[in-house]
Amino acid sequence: MLSELLPALDPPEVFSQSPSPLWDDEHISAQMLLAHLDPEYEGASRKPEFIDASVGFISDCLPCARYPTLWDFGCGPGLYAERLAKLGYGVVGLDVSRRSIEYAKKAAEREGLPIEYRRQNYLEMSNAESCDAALLIYCDYGALSSDNRRRLLGNIYRALKPKGRLLLDVFSTAKFDAFEEAKVWTAFPKGGFWSEKPHLALQANRKYPKRVTLEQTVLWEEDTLRCFYIWNQYFTAEALAQEAQRAGFRVVSLYGDVAGAPLREEGGTLAALLEKGEPVS
Repeated sequence: MLSELLPALDPPEVFSQSPSPLWDDEHISAQMLLAHLDPEYEGASRKPEFIDASVGFISDCLPCARYPTLWDFGCGPGLYAERLAKLGYGVVGLDVSRRSIEYAKKAAEREGLPIEYRRQNYLEMSNAESCDAALLIYCDYGALSSDNRRRLLGNIYRALKPKGRLLLDVFSTAKFDAFEEAKVWTAFPKGGFWSEKPHLALQANRKYPKRVTLEQTVLWEEDTLRCFYIWNQYFTAEALAQEAQRAGFRVVSLYGDVAGAPLREEGGTLAALLEKGEPVS
């Protein structure tokens, strides 16, 4: 086991794929759903009061009369989608997590909301001119490598109708500066977030060049090892604008968050409202 453990603790190549499945692991996905639905926890979804403020801002900058069809990329259990559907938007929610999509469908059914939920990897979609507006919220964009970010923006660009708009947010360089490298291990004799079985979690927070971080977890259960990687890219406003413009978007406005706060140098996030422009040759 030691011969497997030691290499698993090495720093992986930047944006390497997580060796163990994360989003659809039966136990972890259940814990993630609980985290999404916990109104006091911001590790998965933001708190309800922020979501409410954000939906109010979205309805101002993407008014339903002008942008009636809205796609929520990485919709999770539908916390934004439900609120927006109640305002009259025709909402499509997309997420790779089976458990989140199943929960969202049942919740929409109970509320009588005509939301269409799709279990889909947004890196693999090919829809053309299907929506008036799109959301990519809670810094999902920065969890992707530069190649996958380019691919995702291309997919969203094609899905948007002419002059369609996208609102997305990312972590800022101030957040990167505040990220602390650390190595810790924790014993869970009765199970925990990563597994229902007794296990040891060895975790390393690492900083990489070009403002990238990794939260690396090695899970040791009896005679089994599993490894999980959570990556994040951090942005300046200029860097985010450049990536958007290369994908054919025009930057309409920049904000401090998706609730429309002013952009601040010390803020932990920044948000961009983008509009589909002419294709880049």
